[in-house]
Formats: sequence, C-alpha cells, structure tokens
Amino acid sequence: MLIDSHCHLDYYKGEERAEVRRRAQAAGIGGLVTIGTRLSRAEEQFALLDEVPEAWCTIGTHPHYAAEEDLPDVEQLAALASRRRVIGIGEAGLDYHYDGAPRETQAEMFRRHIRAARLAGLPVCIHTRDADEDTLAILKEEQNQGGSFDFLLHCFSSGRELALQAVAMGGHVSFSGILTFPKSDGLRAIAAELPAERLLVETDAPYLAPVPHRGKRNEPAYVAHTARVLAEVRGLSPEAVAELTTRNFYRLFSKAA
Repeated sequence: MLIDSHCHLDYYKGEERAEVRRRAQAAGIGGLVTIGTRLSRAEEQFALLDEVPEAWCTIGTHPHYAAEEDLPDVEQLAALASRRRVIGIGEAGLDYHYDGAPRETQAEMFRRHIRAARLAGLPVCIHTRDADEDTLAILKEEQNQGGSFDFLLHCFSSGRELALQAVAMGGHVSFSGILTFPKSDGLRAIAAELPAERLLVETDAPYLAPVPHRGKRNEPAYVAHTARVLAEVRGLSPEAVAELTTRNFYRLFSKAA
C-alpha cells in the first residue's frame, strides 16, 4: 500500500474525481491527503472528506495567496484543525519563484501556521521554492523561540543543505514526480542520502506528473512511479519503499492512525 501524502482533490470535479479515486484504488493507493491552499475555503475541504472516505485533509493558506487571505488567529486556526480527519496545517511557506505575495506577508503567514501547528500538535506542511535560506531561518527561529514542532517539506526540489538541516531538526521530506525527471540527478542524490525514516512520497496532483506521464494531468495513482524511482535510488524493492513511506506517514501524521 502507498499513501499520496499531498494532492489537491478539490481540483477535480464530478465524475473526473470519481474516476481519479477509482484509478488510485486500483493502483494500490490506500489513502491520500488533500491539501488546503486557502483557509477561507476550509469548509470545502471538510465537505470533500464526506465524499472521499479514504482521504484526510490539511487546512491553511498557500504563500501564493498570502496577500489575498486574512492572517489567521493562531488559536482559532489550531481549534479549527481539531476537526476529525484534519491531520495537518498548511500548506504554508515561502515561494520566491513566483512571489505571489510580498515576502514579509508570506513570512508572517508561515510563522502563524507553524505556531498553530505546534499548538494543535499537528505537523505543518511546508511549501518552499527558491527560498531555502529564509525557510531554514524561520524554522530555526520558531523552534528556538517556541519549541519543537513536526513539519514536512513537501514536493522537495530544494538544495541539499535545507534537506539535511531539516531532518536534523526532526523534519520530514516528501518527494514528488520531480524525482523521476531526467534532469533530477541532484535531487535523486539527496533522496539517496537522507535518513530512511524521514522519507515520504506524494503527487502534488494535478501538477507535476511523473515519468512516464510527464506533461499530462497528474493524479494520486501515479505516486507509484515516484515510489519506484525512490526505491531504485535507495537500493530497495518497491514493496519495501511502500512499507517504509507508509510507516513514516503514520508516524508523522499520527492523527491519521
């Protein structure tokens, strides 16, 4: 069994979502996490869970939308996350590639999500792109000032130093279809080096379809291709990687167990 630790089920509508679910089940995907990108739409995430019993969700605001959404009250966000099958906070973080919101606004939104995650006892799902230094600085500052918290660097495509320091802080790293791309040798080297107990897999569907589906609309069933490449770089069987990443998932997202 594999778990897609990060996808966006709300991006599929009607019969398309039903077909995506059927293909995921046929591919041996035992569960998936549909990720919040706007806190104002959290109720939509909750409603989606009623339709998709094999899913969990997170709630939060993506850095692209940090300037379009209200900065959350930490206590209120933590309380909202107490809902059943809400297993994480986010995705939140920093995106300097698109700079969809002022960087200081992204940073404040990120810090509030971390504090809510710590208060709720849930992991924070982190989006970081072209922002390694500032992401690491915020993680260290928040840990030093407020205490430890669980976190996951999702869809990892950053540098080796961020990955190594993140796991040293107790964080986890999730690999997406980018791991399968021909020019991702550096990323595969990082995946081979990190501690086994810190690894997860995801699709980030409907984006970033892995080889051999690159360029097509991604979906949770395709996480198997990423897991296969992770198995190759780790010198493991696909079955062993499925067992490993599923075990890691339930340890990190303990509310899902």
